[in-house]
Amino acid sequence: MVRNVFIEELKSEEEILAAYPVVHQLRKHLNESTYLSLVMEAQLKEGYKLYALLVEERIVAVIGFMPMITLYNGRFVWVCDLVTDEKERSNGYGETLLKYVENWGMENGYDCISLSSGLQRQDAHRFYEDKMNYTKVSYVFKKDFK
Repeated sequence: MVRNVFIEELKSEEEILAAYPVVHQLRKHLNESTYLSLVMEAQLKEGYKLYALLVEERIVAVIGFMPMITLYNGRFVWVCDLVTDEKERSNGYGETLLKYVENWGMENGYDCISLSSGLQRQDAHRFYEDKMNYTKVSYVFKKDFK
């Protein structure tokens, strides 16, 4: 069976909200209202881009990223969010989205792509290192202000 699969940028409130059920599987601390507000503000102020992979018009995976410039990486793409619906994992959708963003970065003149992954997400680490050929280069440290 041939399935209709495509990648689409999510820009409108309606499109962004349609991705919430999948994104919420990764970002459980966000309610729908806070999620929408943060995505809209990040798109406006930070150049955040949100893309969905759709199968038969149903969102099955989502990736959010920002083009950035730092002294460490130079011009690079930072992957903020990557999640595949738990019922759709191991179908290559995360790989497809990550390759899409890698190509986006190369086509737009960026030097590399980078991301962080929670210490507990060992399956994700194997995916990044073994399947996608990413190199573990640092730890990310965080300090909450509240």
